[in-house]
Amino acid sequence: MSEKDVPSGISAAQVSQLKEKALEAAKNAYAPYSHFYVGAALLLEGGEILAGCNVENASYRLTTCAEQNAVTSAAALYGPSVRIRAVVIVNLNGAASQPCGACRQTIHEFSTEATEVFFPASDGSFTRATIAQLLPYAFSLGNE
Repeated sequence: MSEKDVPSGISAAQVSQLKEKALEAAKNAYAPYSHFYVGAALLLEGGEILAGCNVENASYRLTTCAEQNAVTSAAALYGPSVRIRAVVIVNLNGAASQPCGACRQTIHEFSTEATEVFFPASDGSFTRATIAQLLPYAFSLGNE
């Protein structure tokens, strides 16, 4: 799925600004084991931008992804009703870097079906998809 396949409610200037913020965050990533430095930036419905980076742990299961770091910051600052309009994910390694399953679910918790996710593809381009496209069968407790 390429950028052109998905209609966007986010301007090119906003995506560029989010990429810049995500790159700044990636430079602060703590990745002494994998050396895979990831940054994520969120555009919230109110226009605020927040970023996060991955933070590894010697016990790999305790590692926090950049996307989860950014979403947690958004919830801490703006409360549980915060909603995400867009997420941009980058890495300093030049690799494909779509959000993992846990991050997709975390993003979904604070999104609408129209929330857009931008990430590097394996061919070096940037891909755009909605969270609903990335996670068509999101987990739900059935009370939503």
